[in-house]
Amino acid sequence: MKVTDSSVIRFHLQVLHGITVKSIEGRKDRLFISGAKIFGVPLENLPRRYIPEFGLVPCFLVDACSFLLERAATVGLFRKPGSLPRIKTLNNGETCLSTALPYDVATLIKQFCRELPEPLFPTELHTALLKAQALPNAKDKTSALQLLSCLLPARNSSCLHYLFNFLSRVSQRCAENLMTSSNLATVFAPCLLPPPSKAEMSESRLELRVLVLHAFIENPHLFGNDINPHLILLLSCIRPARRVCICQASSLKMSWTAWNFW
Repeated sequence: MKVTDSSVIRFHLQVLHGITVKSIEGRKDRLFISGAKIFGVPLENLPRRYIPEFGLVPCFLVDACSFLLERAATVGLFRKPGSLPRIKTLNNGETCLSTALPYDVATLIKQFCRELPEPLFPTELHTALLKAQALPNAKDKTSALQLLSCLLPARNSSCLHYLFNFLSRVSQRCAENLMTSSNLATVFAPCLLPPPSKAEMSESRLELRVLVLHAFIENPHLFGNDINPHLILLLSCIRPARRVCICQASSLKMSWTAWNFW
């Protein structure tokens, strides 16, 4: 079940996991005359293609990922850099993507993500994502990350879901390409979850960023999907007075089974 009530999701995160999320709603699409430009352009201004299961995904990302899936056995894909002169010709449209080398196209995908005006994971979610990843219980960690993915704007969610599904398929060829999900998460962390300040560049904080991406690459099917409908229904029906009691009960680690008797 895809959850769209952000207030219910935020309440759930606060009550069960102690995670407060900054609002990322209310952003207006920006008018940007880009012509044929792809890099450094807001998602809403890029040509997109509807992909069943994922939604509207930038055409460049679809074409580049499809190209690389046919060459997923390439050793060190995404780790080894492409050739800057060749990449420049690709950027200028002087070379067709179908005749490019895998390392060059992989570098372009990283460049595309890195040069977006705003990260695919909005900065308002970064702290909450790291707090979710730091939760000691594995089920709580998965639940919190899953709920946070539901708070993403639709265009970001579609793009990330498609990208994580692609990276998961690349990691399944790790016996050939030597790129495990951990390796891919490490490579993409600066592109998808860039540290906003030097204070966020400590080894422990950087490791959490990598682990967040690793979780989504390992389980792309969980991205924004399959939230327990009974849990969401229960939260949405709770009256304010009872919510106070539940908040107090949550600090005592009361289970949902006990709350269901109300």
